[in-house]
Amino acid sequence: MRRFGRNIFEEYGEEYSKDENFNIAYRKVKRIKGFYSHLRVYIIVNAIIIITNLNRDVFGKDIIYNGLSDWHTYSTAFYWGIALVIHAFSVFGPDVFFGSEWEKKKIQKYMDKEAQNTNKWE
Repeated sequence: MRRFGRNIFEEYGEEYSKDENFNIAYRKVKRIKGFYSHLRVYIIVNAIIIITNLNRDVFGKDIIYNGLSDWHTYSTAFYWGIALVIHAFSVFGPDVFFGSEWEKKKIQKYMDKEAQNTNKWE
């Protein structure tokens, strides 16, 4: 998939390795790219599964009996779709459990704890 054999981080990694904003943006782009790769594989694999199940016995049977109404035709797409929605929510949605407020509180908690430990013996 990489057009020129190197990705942007390898090309500009030394220049931006100390820049925290670049590292955050790079990780975000990698997460988005991972989601789109997951979506692409989901569509391809489930299309193949559904088409092969629908074309099992097209000749000689009605559409009701050829796999269109079978649960196993769509079960993989359904359960994998749930996982894909969770993946999309983790990439594009808000951080419900571990948001920026949670990070600030945890950082402050550990800083306070460290300050208490250093002042404990003085």
